[in-house]
Amino acid sequence: MLTAVTSCSDSGSKSSSSSSTTPTGAASTASGKGSRITIKNFKFMPAALTVAPGTKVTVTNKDSTTHTLTATGKKAFDTGDIAAGKTVTFTAPSAKGKYPYICTIHQYMKGSLTVS
Repeated sequence: MLTAVTSCSDSGSKSSSSSSTTPTGAASTASGKGSRITIKNFKFMPAALTVAPGTKVTVTNKDSTTHTLTATGKKAFDTGDIAAGKTVTFTAPSAKGKYPYICTIHQYMKGSLTVS
């Protein structure tokens, strides 16, 4: 027997959920085939991501303006312009290390990719 339970009221109380989310600014670790970074509200989410060498990283821009995700320093990766609502993929470097990145259009937007 299958029973569905729904709730439509908003009593103002907070409820907990069994799904896990990564708070803005928190680190996330990805293993396996790929990882995701979302750009929303002029922030990279998660702001810090750890992946294996050569991992495919998908970047989705949910803002209404163009952004980039560009490694600083030796420019180990650069998505180029990501238009509003678009998604691009890049390959994480094969060398282990920490790779800080910015949006070259909005340079206050910062994050880091750790390859381990």
